[in-house]
Amino acid sequence: MKVIAVNGSPRKGWSTHTLLEKALEGAASKGADTEMINLYDLDYKGCIGCLGCKRKGGNVGHCIINDALKPIFDRIDTCDALILGSPIYVGEVTGELRSFIERLTFQYISYDNMGAGLREKPIKTGFFFTTNCPEEHYDLVGYTRLFNDYEQFMNRIFGADCKILYSSETWQVDDHDKFHMAMFDVEARRKRRETVFPEDCKKAFDVGVWATDPTA
Repeated sequence: MKVIAVNGSPRKGWSTHTLLEKALEGAASKGADTEMINLYDLDYKGCIGCLGCKRKGGNVGHCIINDALKPIFDRIDTCDALILGSPIYVGEVTGELRSFIERLTFQYISYDNMGAGLREKPIKTGFFFTTNCPEEHYDLVGYTRLFNDYEQFMNRIFGADCKILYSSETWQVDDHDKFHMAMFDVEARRKRRETVFPEDCKKAFDVGVWATDPTA
């Protein structure tokens, strides 16, 4: 059993990265081999629309760009579960994760049979989101729809269930006095970091356990 986590945050050790680490801990507790991939350590670009993954007589279903993502895609082809994570920046996942998703998933989309996929092996997936926004505002700012859209997309591309986890009002910096952040209640955020975020970490751990369970 192999579980891969992909960190779309540039900030190692902060909320998104921590949640993904907890998910891998959950998977490892059930004997899975685990791997963390930090996208901001890699050199790559998004899909260039070359259609090489769909060329007749070519390597159909596989991205042909030979860059830092190629060996990662090879490992994802054979893994048992994949968990993505990103903070929400300006209403979307980070640019690095979006580019990664383009490259990863476009190779699996069939242009011969709408709705069919080119992946040989269905796998469970997870998608973790961290937000500065309070959860009660998710509908207003479009986050609820965003999360639902990604869940349905992952279900379709990878042929198995996708678990969505979001963590709201996250702790952004250690010293708020150094930044123009007057709109935030620092003590309330600190309390959430101490009381709510550990519960989010437990949920992430449980997603890792779920990812290794063939009966779930």
